Amino acid sequence: MERREFLKITGAASAGLALSGTAAFAEWKPRRPVNVILPYKAGGGTDSYARAVASAGDGLFPVPFVVVNKPGSSGMTGATEAARGRADGTTVMLTSAGSFLLTSLLRDTDVTPLDSFRIVAQIGKLTTSLMVPASSPYQSLDDLVADIKARPGEVRWAHTGNGGFHHVAGQGFLDSNELDAVGVPFKGGSATRAALIGEQVDFAMIGIQQAAGFENELRPLALNSDKRDAFMTDVPTFSEAGFEAVDVSSPIVLFAPKDTPDDVVARLEAAMKEITESQAFIDAMAERGNTPVFLPGAEAEANLKAMKDNVQSIIGALKS
Repeated sequence: MERREFLKITGAASAGLALSGTAAFAEWKPRRPVNVILPYKAGGGTDSYARAVASAGDGLFPVPFVVVNKPGSSGMTGATEAARGRADGTTVMLTSAGSFLLTSLLRDTDVTPLDSFRIVAQIGKLTTSLMVPASSPYQSLDDLVADIKARPGEVRWAHTGNGGFHHVAGQGFLDSNELDAVGVPFKGGSATRAALIGEQVDFAMIGIQQAAGFENELRPLALNSDKRDAFMTDVPTFSEAGFEAVDVSSPIVLFAPKDTPDDVVARLEAAMKEITESQAFIDAMAERGNTPVFLPGAEAEANLKAMKDNVQSIIGALKS
């Protein structure tokens, strides 16, 4: 089934469960637009989520969501500004929570995701996959692992930057299976994908959505997840393929300043639920090869805490 068709069907099914815009937001009437700080440059994967929220929220929310890009210092410039923003619901931050967490663990940062913010909701998820060029001789993960073992320290692999969640997922896979390969960082998913298609490297750890539209040029071999992708159902998880991996992904999470009141957080959470169930948001995600994933704040926070525990060993290795 095509990704867009699947999302339209699931979106139609969930729409009946959503609260109406009037019912969801009747009690909260913010006086100003909600500034959604995005701690990355415009045009990236997380930015697409923010702009989809802003677009889908038009007509569902009483004031506009305004995306404010604040890149710098691996996302910490925007995160620091967001943490110091107005705690009244008019300043929030949407970011890759996995990358935010890992940066705060690898560096001495002024703010952290679990101590400096309230987690409002998760609206999506970026999952790492191991891919090779379509022309690669590796037809399975077994083929790749056998070659890495035969040529330790020679096989080259790409990721989207040192300390990012794709890097941690890849290094975790290698370390867990006692494999030695040479990591090559690139700036972002598009650059990593281009390097892989151009055969500058032997394999890459990038988001599964990067394969959308490039099915004739890329071959995903495994997914770093506890379940298969809803659309690329022929791609096994690392566990299904018989290999160990580190459980790290990147939930796309909406954060609010730490002192934001409970009732405001609850209303923002309800807003995210309705927006992510709207057909406008579902269609926007389909354009990027993504599936909306809504989780309430408490569940998203619990998952982030579990991720923090799961990556401690690999974080120690990366710091050393």
